Formats: sequence, structure tokens, C-alpha cells
Amino acid sequence: MNLLSLQFVALLLSGILLGGMLFYSLAFTPLVFMRLPAEMAGRFIRHVFRVYYLAGAGLALLAALLAGWSIAGLLLGVTGIASVFALVWLMPTINRNRERGLEGDEAAAAAFKGLHRASVALNAAQMAMVLAAFALLAMLG
Repeated sequence: MNLLSLQFVALLLSGILLGGMLFYSLAFTPLVFMRLPAEMAGRFIRHVFRVYYLAGAGLALLAALLAGWSIAGLLLGVTGIASVFALVWLMPTINRNRERGLEGDEAAAAAFKGLHRASVALNAAQMAMVLAAFALLAMLG
């Protein structure tokens, strides 16, 4: 496979990743919270997040490898590593603090709020990085 083909596949993967991220954030999650009782929606979304971050890490890291040593590759690589971080540490920590907060632990409830805000900011930064990588890859083609 030549370099142009690899970059095209990286472009395709980053487009799939960006579309999935936007759909999950702007359509799927709000719909779940509109249609399910809050407690059930929260539990469901916590389970879906595992798939979201696992798929995001896989797509971003594969696209990074295909994009090679480039700014797009770096952006996708950072996005993939951030997804692994979110999957392995951030989401479990958020979930533990959420459960403790529901049991009346005020410090855990405050930690949950701060960590949740951090996860939203991280997700927005990841979307921006994937969008930038997509644009860079598209300009090459």
C-alpha cells in the first residue's frame, strides 16, 4: 500500500471516529436521558462509555499509525492515549465518586462534579483534535 492509500484510510477512520463522537455526544446521550428514568439512564450510559472509549482508542490509534509521523498522526495518537486514560482511570474514578456521592459522601459528590467537568472538557478536546487531524488529512488528498 502506498503512502497516499494509508493516509486515505487514516482519513476514513478519523471521519468515522469524529462522526461517532459527535453522534454519541449530541444525539445518543441526550436521547437516553430524555427517554429513560435518570437513574437507569446514568447506569446505562456508564456501561456504554466503556465501548465509546475502547472504540475511540482503537480507531484513533490505528488512524495515528496510518497517518504516520505527521501532525495529524500526533493529534490522533494523543486522542487515542487520552481515550485509554479515560477508560482505565478517569471513568472508573468518576463512577466510584458518583456511587459514594449517592451514598451521602459530600467530598465524593464534589469530586464527581469536578471529574465529570474534566471528562466533558477532555472529550471536547479530543473532538477538536480529531477534527483538526481529519482536516489535515483531507488537505493531503
